[in-house]
Amino acid sequence: MKIEGIKTPSELPELPDLKRKPADGVSFGDTLNSAINEVVEVKKEAEAAVKGMATGDGTDLHTAMLAMQKADVSFQMMMQVRNKLISAYEEVMRMQV
Repeated sequence: MKIEGIKTPSELPELPDLKRKPADGVSFGDTLNSAINEVVEVKKEAEAAVKGMATGDGTDLHTAMLAMQKADVSFQMMMQVRNKLISAYEEVMRMQV
């Protein structure tokens, strides 16, 4: 078994550029921003449905409740994704270099 010596920095493989956007042009941050904006839009729709029901603008209770549940599920999913990202970040930070 051959033991290799310590490599100089010029011999090490090149690390990928993490700030570079992928081939499809959508970065991870853009994807997260898009998902958060969708959650905000669903929340606004739920608020409009509740307001329409309360003011008697023709929105029935069933539609308002569905909109509120959709907003709640969207928010809960966003929070779980956030929790997983924080957990992954903390695990990476604990790694020994």
